[in-house]
Parts: sequence; C-alpha cells; structure tokens
Amino acid sequence: MAMNRRDALKSVVLMMGGTMVGANVILTGCAPDDQIVGLEFSPKDIAFLDEIGEAIIPTTDTPGAKAVGIGGFMVMMVKDTYNTEQQTAFVDGLNFIKKDFKSSKGRDFMDATLEERTAYLNELKAKATADTEDKNAGVVKMLQDLTVLGYFTSEIGATQQLRYYEVPGKYDPCIEYKPGEKAYAI
Repeated sequence: MAMNRRDALKSVVLMMGGTMVGANVILTGCAPDDQIVGLEFSPKDIAFLDEIGEAIIPTTDTPGAKAVGIGGFMVMMVKDTYNTEQQTAFVDGLNFIKKDFKSSKGRDFMDATLEERTAYLNELKAKATADTEDKNAGVVKMLQDLTVLGYFTSEIGATQQLRYYEVPGKYDPCIEYKPGEKAYAI
C-alpha cells in the first residue's frame, strides 16, 4: 500500500497550524479563484528550485531535497495552491535571488558551491526576519516551507529521514525516545 500524499500534506499543514502559504487549498481542496493563467516554469527554473531545495535540505547520510524532485513539487504547489499575489511574489522572489546572487557574489547561483548557496539563503532569511517589509527576501520563507513540506511528505523523506510505518499499530502516547533516534513520520 502506497503512502497517501494528500492526507500526509493535510496532516503536516495542520501540524504547522495552517500557517504556510497555500494552506487553505490543502485543507479545503478548493483552488484559489484568482490565479495567474498560463503560469509555467521552464526545466531551467525547476533545476534552479532543485538546487535551492538542496541548499535547504542537503544530502548527508540520507538523500537531500534534490533527490525527491523538490523543484517539481514546488512548481505544482505554486501553480495549484497559490493565489495571484502569492504566485507573483514567488516568481519575483526567484528572479530577485538570481539577480541579487549574481550581483553580490559575482557569479550565477547555479555555478556556486552548496556552501555559498546555503550562506546566501541564510543571509536572505536573516534580512527577511529583520525587515518584514522586504518582499523579495520573504521568498526564502516560501521556499523553506515548500522544501520542508515536499521533502518530509515524500517517500524518501518519510522512509529514510523519518521512521515510517505503513500500517499503524495501536495508539501509544508515551513512546520512549532516545537522543539521536529518528522522529516518526505522520
């Protein structure tokens, strides 16, 4: 029996308090009425999103975000669950990251090392935290939310990063936890 991704997404959103962008669509199943018609992302855009996701959740002893095809997941979520304002902010934010990285680091994001990408995204996140009015820096929060959601609801994230049991047993509210153990998947 395969994991039901829709139910897993709903569980994660509820667990997060429904605070992520596009949460209303996941919870209600209704797409926003006001979306950009014909919004498309090129294979280069998806590869760019894969690399951003990999900088957020890199490959270690378990596969990183790129291994789960996080770019395709982000595109699906933006196209299906974001309203026009959120879609515009997302696309503008991606364009900002491409231009700002090149102007501040002297080369394209795609040519940088994982460490440089991660450091840049952390700087951008710190800016967004300090200046809540900076709409371009705020895209990092969207990217982070989408990466975490997509990764931990994927088969790889749920079975290799978390502990996943396909058939749940009885409810046990007091499971012993030893430091260093993996958390349980939903």
